[in-house]
Amino acid sequence: MQNELILNRIENLRGRRPYEENKAARLGFASLYEYFADKISKEAKALEADQVDKTKLKKAIKTKAEEKKRSGSCSCC
Repeated sequence: MQNELILNRIENLRGRRPYEENKAARLGFASLYEYFADKISKEAKALEADQVDKTKLKKAIKTKAEEKKRSGSCSCC
C-alpha cells in the first residue's frame, strides 16, 4: 500500500528529483519512496516531541507563577 502523501511529495520535486535521488542513494535507501517515508516519519516524531516540550514548558511556567503567588504578598522578600 502506497501513501498518497509520499507520492505527492515525489511528484512535486520537479528539478530537485535528481538531487533527492542521489541523497537517498547516499544514505542507503533502496528507493526514493523509502527515503521519503523515513523523512516523513522523522518529521512526525519531531513535531510530536516539540508538542511535548511545549506542554512541559507551559506546566513549568504555570507552577512557577503559582509558587510566586504563594510566597507572599510583599515584593521585598
